[in-house]
Amino acid sequence: MTLPWPDAEFVQQPAAQLPWFHVCTLLDKVKDPEQRSWYADKTLEHGWSRQVLTMQIETAAYTRTGSAVTNFRETLPPPQSDLAREAIKGPYVFDFLDISEDAQERDIEQALTRHITRFLLELGAGFAFVGRQYRLDVGGDEFFIDLLSYHLKLRCYVVVELKTTPFRREYAGQLNFYISAIDAQVKAPDDQPTIGLLLCKEKNRLVAEYALRGVAKPMGVAEYQLLRQVPESLETKPPSIDQIEAELRPIFPTPNKRICRCMSTAILQFKLDIN
Repeated sequence: MTLPWPDAEFVQQPAAQLPWFHVCTLLDKVKDPEQRSWYADKTLEHGWSRQVLTMQIETAAYTRTGSAVTNFRETLPPPQSDLAREAIKGPYVFDFLDISEDAQERDIEQALTRHITRFLLELGAGFAFVGRQYRLDVGGDEFFIDLLSYHLKLRCYVVVELKTTPFRREYAGQLNFYISAIDAQVKAPDDQPTIGLLLCKEKNRLVAEYALRGVAKPMGVAEYQLLRQVPESLETKPPSIDQIEAELRPIFPTPNKRICRCMSTAILQFKLDIN
Protein backbone atom coordinates (compact mmCIF):
# COMPACT_ATOMS: atom_id res chain seq x y z
CA MET A 1 0.00 0.00 0.00
CA THR A 2 1.40 3.37 -1.04
CA LEU A 3 1.24 6.13 1.59
CA PRO A 4 1.43 9.90 0.95
CA TRP A 5 4.96 11.26 1.18
CA PRO A 6 5.29 12.82 4.66
CA ASP A 7 7.72 15.58 3.68
CA ALA A 8 6.04 18.46 1.82
CA GLU A 9 9.40 19.63 0.47
CA PHE A 10 9.48 16.63 -1.85
CA VAL A 11 6.09 17.35 -3.38
CA GLN A 12 6.28 19.13 -6.72
CA GLN A 13 5.05 22.70 -6.97
CA PRO A 14 1.99 23.10 -9.24
CA ALA A 15 3.95 24.85 -12.00
CA ALA A 16 6.45 21.97 -12.12
CA GLN A 17 3.58 19.56 -12.87
CA LEU A 18 2.44 21.48 -15.94
CA PRO A 19 3.45 20.86 -19.57
CA TRP A 20 6.44 22.85 -20.76
CA PHE A 21 4.51 25.31 -22.94
CA HIS A 22 2.08 26.01 -20.10
CA VAL A 23 5.04 27.04 -17.96
CA CYS A 24 6.34 29.24 -20.80
CA THR A 25 2.93 30.91 -21.02
CA LEU A 26 2.83 31.59 -17.28
CA LEU A 27 6.32 33.08 -17.29
CA ASP A 28 5.57 35.11 -20.39
CA LYS A 29 2.22 36.59 -19.40
CA VAL A 30 2.04 36.75 -15.58
CA LYS A 31 4.48 38.90 -13.61
CA ASP A 32 3.13 38.48 -10.08
CA PRO A 33 4.28 35.21 -8.39
CA GLU A 34 1.03 34.87 -6.39
CA GLN A 35 -1.09 35.21 -9.52
CA ARG A 36 1.18 32.83 -11.43
CA SER A 37 0.76 30.23 -8.68
CA TRP A 38 -3.03 30.72 -8.75
CA TYR A 39 -3.21 30.16 -12.52
CA ALA A 40 -0.99 27.07 -12.18
CA ASP A 41 -3.29 25.66 -9.46
CA LYS A 42 -6.42 26.29 -11.53
CA THR A 43 -4.83 24.80 -14.65
CA LEU A 44 -4.11 21.58 -12.78
CA GLU A 45 -7.53 21.57 -11.12
CA HIS A 46 -9.55 22.12 -14.30
CA GLY A 47 -7.24 20.67 -16.95
CA TRP A 48 -6.96 23.90 -18.95
CA SER A 49 -5.28 23.68 -22.33
CA ARG A 50 -2.62 26.29 -23.10
CA GLN A 51 -5.16 28.19 -25.23
CA VAL A 52 -7.69 28.25 -22.36
CA LEU A 53 -4.95 29.24 -19.88
CA THR A 54 -3.97 32.15 -22.14
CA MET A 55 -7.59 33.28 -22.40
CA GLN A 56 -8.04 33.11 -18.62
CA ILE A 57 -4.92 35.23 -18.11
CA GLU A 58 -5.85 37.80 -20.75
CA THR A 59 -9.34 38.20 -19.27
CA ALA A 60 -7.87 38.62 -15.74
CA ALA A 61 -9.62 35.61 -14.22
CA TYR A 62 -7.55 35.98 -11.02
CA THR A 63 -8.81 39.48 -10.20
CA ARG A 64 -12.39 38.73 -11.28
CA THR A 65 -12.93 35.59 -9.21
CA GLY A 66 -15.04 36.22 -6.10
CA SER A 67 -15.44 39.95 -6.83
CA ALA A 68 -19.20 40.05 -7.42
CA VAL A 69 -21.59 41.53 -4.84
CA THR A 70 -23.33 38.63 -3.06
CA ASN A 71 -25.28 37.78 0.09
CA PHE A 72 -23.97 34.21 0.23
CA ARG A 73 -22.44 34.55 3.70
CA GLU A 74 -25.82 35.55 5.11
CA THR A 75 -27.93 33.02 3.20
CA LEU A 76 -25.77 29.90 2.82
CA PRO A 77 -24.00 27.76 5.45
CA PRO A 78 -20.24 27.28 5.27
CA PRO A 79 -18.51 25.85 3.30
CA GLN A 80 -21.27 26.22 0.66
CA SER A 81 -21.13 30.02 1.00
CA ASP A 82 -17.37 30.10 0.33
CA LEU A 83 -17.67 27.78 -2.65
CA ALA A 84 -20.49 29.88 -4.09
CA ARG A 85 -18.51 33.12 -3.69
CA GLU A 86 -15.59 31.57 -5.54
CA ALA A 87 -17.88 30.36 -8.33
CA ILE A 88 -19.29 33.85 -9.04
CA LYS A 89 -16.95 36.44 -10.54
CA GLY A 90 -17.17 39.82 -12.18
CA PRO A 91 -17.16 41.29 -14.63
CA TYR A 92 -18.01 38.51 -17.05
CA VAL A 93 -16.42 39.00 -20.47
CA PHE A 94 -18.56 38.06 -23.48
CA ASP A 95 -16.27 39.44 -26.19
CA PHE A 96 -16.66 36.19 -28.17
CA LEU A 97 -20.28 37.07 -29.07
CA ASP A 98 -19.30 39.58 -31.77
CA ILE A 99 -22.30 41.85 -31.14
CA SER A 100 -22.55 45.58 -30.53
CA GLU A 101 -22.55 47.30 -27.14
CA ASP A 102 -26.20 48.36 -27.60
CA ALA A 103 -27.48 44.80 -28.23
CA GLN A 104 -30.80 43.90 -26.64
CA GLU A 105 -31.25 41.26 -23.93
CA ARG A 106 -32.82 38.71 -26.30
CA ASP A 107 -29.96 39.18 -28.81
CA ILE A 108 -27.37 38.54 -26.11
CA GLU A 109 -29.26 35.47 -24.85
CA GLN A 110 -29.43 34.02 -28.37
CA ALA A 111 -25.74 34.71 -28.95
CA LEU A 112 -24.76 33.10 -25.62
CA THR A 113 -26.78 30.00 -26.53
CA ARG A 114 -25.10 29.80 -29.96
CA HIS A 115 -21.70 30.00 -28.27
CA ILE A 116 -22.67 27.77 -25.36
CA THR A 117 -19.21 26.19 -24.95
CA ARG A 118 -17.48 29.57 -24.61
CA PHE A 119 -20.31 30.84 -22.38
CA LEU A 120 -19.94 27.93 -19.94
CA LEU A 121 -16.17 28.39 -19.96
CA GLU A 122 -16.60 32.05 -19.04
CA LEU A 123 -19.12 31.20 -16.30
CA GLY A 124 -16.49 28.93 -14.78
CA ALA A 125 -15.78 25.29 -14.03
CA GLY A 126 -18.77 23.23 -12.93
CA PHE A 127 -21.57 25.05 -14.78
CA ALA A 128 -23.91 22.95 -16.93
CA PHE A 129 -26.49 24.52 -19.26
CA VAL A 130 -30.15 23.61 -18.57
CA GLY A 131 -32.15 25.96 -20.77
CA ARG A 132 -32.84 29.43 -22.16
CA GLN A 133 -36.16 31.21 -21.53
CA TYR A 134 -36.95 28.43 -19.07
CA ARG A 135 -40.73 28.35 -18.56
CA LEU A 136 -42.33 28.45 -15.12
CA ASP A 137 -46.03 28.08 -14.37
CA VAL A 138 -46.90 29.72 -11.07
CA GLY A 139 -50.61 29.63 -10.21
CA GLY A 140 -51.55 29.67 -13.88
CA ASP A 141 -49.25 32.61 -14.75
CA GLU A 142 -46.27 32.07 -17.05
CA PHE A 143 -42.79 33.33 -16.30
CA PHE A 144 -39.59 32.83 -18.26
CA ILE A 145 -36.08 32.68 -16.78
CA ASP A 146 -33.41 34.08 -19.10
CA LEU A 147 -30.91 31.27 -18.52
CA LEU A 148 -31.00 28.31 -16.16
CA SER A 149 -27.89 26.30 -15.32
CA TYR A 150 -26.79 23.71 -12.81
CA HIS A 151 -23.51 23.82 -10.90
CA LEU A 152 -22.06 20.33 -10.54
CA LYS A 153 -19.66 21.17 -7.70
CA LEU A 154 -22.17 23.24 -5.69
CA ARG A 155 -24.93 20.72 -6.49
CA CYS A 156 -27.50 23.45 -7.08
CA TYR A 157 -29.44 25.24 -9.80
CA VAL A 158 -28.24 28.70 -10.83
CA VAL A 159 -30.80 31.20 -12.17
CA VAL A 160 -29.13 33.72 -14.50
CA GLU A 161 -30.94 36.95 -15.33
CA LEU A 162 -29.47 39.30 -17.94
CA LYS A 163 -30.10 43.06 -17.97
CA THR A 164 -28.85 45.55 -20.56
CA THR A 165 -29.35 48.44 -18.12
CA PRO A 166 -27.54 49.45 -14.92
CA PHE A 167 -28.56 47.55 -11.78
CA ARG A 168 -31.90 48.50 -10.23
CA ARG A 169 -32.99 47.37 -6.79
CA GLU A 170 -36.25 45.88 -8.14
CA TYR A 171 -34.17 43.36 -10.13
CA ALA A 172 -33.27 41.64 -6.85
CA GLY A 173 -36.96 41.11 -6.09
CA GLN A 174 -37.57 39.57 -9.51
CA LEU A 175 -34.60 37.23 -9.13
CA ASN A 176 -35.70 36.28 -5.60
CA PHE A 177 -39.08 35.22 -7.02
CA TYR A 178 -37.48 33.05 -9.72
CA ILE A 179 -35.19 31.36 -7.17
CA SER A 180 -38.19 30.58 -4.96
CA ALA A 181 -40.06 29.07 -7.91
CA ILE A 182 -37.11 26.86 -8.91
CA ASP A 183 -36.70 25.69 -5.30
CA ALA A 184 -40.40 24.79 -5.14
CA GLN A 185 -40.89 23.25 -8.60
CA VAL A 186 -37.56 22.00 -9.96
CA LYS A 187 -35.05 21.47 -7.14
CA ALA A 188 -34.67 17.85 -6.01
CA PRO A 189 -34.62 16.99 -2.28
CA ASP A 190 -30.86 16.28 -2.34
CA ASP A 191 -30.00 19.48 -4.25
CA GLN A 192 -28.51 22.45 -2.42
CA PRO A 193 -30.49 25.74 -2.34
CA THR A 194 -30.79 27.47 -5.71
CA ILE A 195 -28.69 30.59 -6.17
CA GLY A 196 -29.23 33.53 -8.50
CA LEU A 197 -26.84 35.52 -10.68
CA LEU A 198 -27.89 38.92 -11.98
CA LEU A 199 -25.76 40.16 -14.89
CA CYS A 200 -26.05 43.90 -15.51
CA LYS A 201 -24.31 46.26 -17.89
CA GLU A 202 -23.30 48.40 -14.92
CA LYS A 203 -23.72 48.28 -11.17
CA ASN A 204 -23.38 50.68 -8.29
CA ARG A 205 -21.73 48.40 -5.75
CA LEU A 206 -23.21 50.13 -2.70
CA VAL A 207 -26.73 50.13 -4.17
CA ALA A 208 -26.35 46.41 -4.96
CA GLU A 209 -25.15 45.67 -1.42
CA TYR A 210 -28.09 47.52 0.12
CA ALA A 211 -30.55 45.79 -2.25
CA LEU A 212 -29.32 42.33 -1.22
CA ARG A 213 -29.54 43.01 2.51
CA GLY A 214 -32.51 41.20 3.96
CA VAL A 215 -33.11 39.15 0.80
CA ALA A 216 -33.75 35.59 1.92
CA LYS A 217 -32.50 33.80 -1.19
CA PRO A 218 -28.78 33.54 -2.09
CA MET A 219 -27.83 35.70 -5.08
CA GLY A 220 -25.03 37.70 -6.62
CA VAL A 221 -24.83 40.80 -8.81
CA ALA A 222 -22.08 41.20 -11.41
CA GLU A 223 -21.35 43.28 -14.48
CA TYR A 224 -20.72 41.93 -17.96
CA GLN A 225 -18.64 43.30 -20.83
CA LEU A 226 -19.15 42.74 -24.53
CA LEU A 227 -15.64 44.01 -25.27
CA ARG A 228 -12.50 42.78 -23.56
CA GLN A 229 -10.34 45.21 -21.60
CA VAL A 230 -6.74 44.00 -21.70
CA PRO A 231 -5.22 44.10 -18.16
CA GLU A 232 -2.38 46.56 -17.70
CA SER A 233 -0.44 43.90 -15.79
CA LEU A 234 0.23 41.82 -18.92
CA GLU A 235 3.83 41.84 -20.09
CA THR A 236 4.39 43.92 -23.25
CA LYS A 237 8.05 43.02 -23.89
CA PRO A 238 10.15 39.89 -23.33
CA PRO A 239 12.32 39.85 -20.18
CA SER A 240 16.05 39.18 -20.22
CA ILE A 241 17.56 35.71 -19.82
CA ASP A 242 18.73 36.66 -16.30
CA GLN A 243 15.15 37.58 -15.36
CA ILE A 244 13.87 34.27 -16.74
CA GLU A 245 16.50 32.36 -14.75
CA ALA A 246 15.36 34.11 -11.58
CA GLU A 247 11.75 33.11 -12.34
CA LEU A 248 12.73 29.49 -12.99
CA ARG A 249 14.68 28.84 -9.79
CA PRO A 250 11.65 28.48 -7.46
CA ILE A 251 9.92 26.19 -9.97
CA PHE A 252 12.82 24.01 -11.11
CA PRO A 253 15.55 24.28 -8.45
CA THR A 254 18.81 22.93 -9.91
CA PRO A 255 22.48 23.45 -9.13
CA ASN A 256 23.41 23.13 -12.81
CA LYS A 257 23.71 26.67 -14.14
CA ARG A 258 24.28 25.46 -17.69
CA ILE A 259 20.94 23.62 -17.76
CA CYS A 260 19.17 26.64 -16.26
CA ARG A 261 20.74 28.91 -18.91
CA CYS A 262 19.62 26.56 -21.73
CA MET A 263 16.07 26.48 -20.38
CA SER A 264 16.00 30.27 -20.11
CA THR A 265 17.23 30.68 -23.67
CA ALA A 266 14.54 28.29 -24.93
CA ILE A 267 11.80 30.23 -23.09
CA LEU A 268 13.07 33.55 -24.46
CA GLN A 269 12.97 32.15 -28.00
CA PHE A 270 9.42 30.92 -27.36
CA LYS A 271 8.42 34.41 -26.23
CA LEU A 272 9.91 36.00 -29.33
CA ASP A 273 8.18 33.47 -31.58
CA ILE A 274 4.69 34.15 -30.19
CA ASN A 275 5.04 37.96 -29.97
